[in-house]
Amino acid sequence: MKTSKIVWTGLCSLSIFISSCSMFGLDIQKDYEYEKSVLDPHINKTARQYLEERGKNPVIAGDTLFKWMQLGLEYAGINLDEYEKPGRTFILLGNSAIRVLPTRTVGGVVVPSSIVPTGGMWFTFPVTVRNPDGTLKLTTAGLVETKPGTRWEDYSKADVRKYFLSLIAQGDYGFNNAQVANTSLQTLLPPNTTASDSSRLGLLVVNTEADFNDVGARVLVYVSARVPGVNYGFDHEGKINLKVINGDYSPLQVNDYNTLTTSGLIATNGQIHIYAPTGTAPVPLIPSRY
Repeated sequence: MKTSKIVWTGLCSLSIFISSCSMFGLDIQKDYEYEKSVLDPHINKTARQYLEERGKNPVIAGDTLFKWMQLGLEYAGINLDEYEKPGRTFILLGNSAIRVLPTRTVGGVVVPSSIVPTGGMWFTFPVTVRNPDGTLKLTTAGLVETKPGTRWEDYSKADVRKYFLSLIAQGDYGFNNAQVANTSLQTLLPPNTTASDSSRLGLLVVNTEADFNDVGARVLVYVSARVPGVNYGFDHEGKINLKVINGDYSPLQVNDYNTLTTSGLIATNGQIHIYAPTGTAPVPLIPSRY
C-alpha cells in the first residue's frame, strides 16, 4: 500500500498543479506547427544609399555606422557613384575598423577620453615620423618611429584612395557562391600599386603566397627599410580573397585575416559585406591577400 499511496499522492499533486495552472491563467502549452522562416537579405537599395543612410547624416538618429568611412571617401576624392554601379561586391567599414577611442563615464554618459585611438586603421597603421632630412626616423631598437593618426588628413590622400578602391570588387560574391577555399576577385585597385611610407601600411610586406604560423593564423611582417621596386601594403595584383569559414553562422573571411561581422546583404547593384570589429583594440582590414 505504500507504493499505491505514493502513486495516488503523485496523481493528486499533478491534478492540483494542472488545475492551478488553469486557475492562475497559466494554461498548459498546446502543440503548434513550427513554420521555418529565413530573414530576407535584400535591402532594396543601392550600396551607396545604404552607406549614406548610415553615414554622417543618418536616416535614423545615431545610426552613424559608416560615418568615418564616408568621411574617408570624401577625403580621398572617391565619387560615391562607384557604389551605384552594378555587378560589384562591396566591403563597407564600420567606424571601429577605422578608429576606436578610449572612453570614460561622466554623469552616467560614456564619452571619449582622448582623440588618440586604441584600435582600428589609425592605430595599426600609424603615421611615420621623419628626420629633418626627410628620412624615416628610427627608434633605438631600429624600428620606424610612428604616431597614431587622429584624422584622415594625417594620411596620404593617395593611400586612402587606394585603400578604399581595394574594397570594391568586380563580380558578385556572397553566400550564394561562397566556398571554403579562397575566391580571388579583381578590385578597382590597379595591379602593382604600392602604399607610400608615410604610414606603417607602407611598411607591410606583400608576398605572393600567404604565410601562416603553427596554429594556422596569417603572419604579417613589417620592415624598417623598404626595397626599391617592391610592393608594400596593397595586393600586388589588386585582388581580394573571400571565403566562408567554419564557425557560428559560417561567416565570410577576407584575405585569410579579417572575419566579416555582417555578410550577404543584397543591394540592387551587388552584394554588401560589413567589417565592424568589436573590442577596444580591433585590427583594421588588411588590403592584401598574402
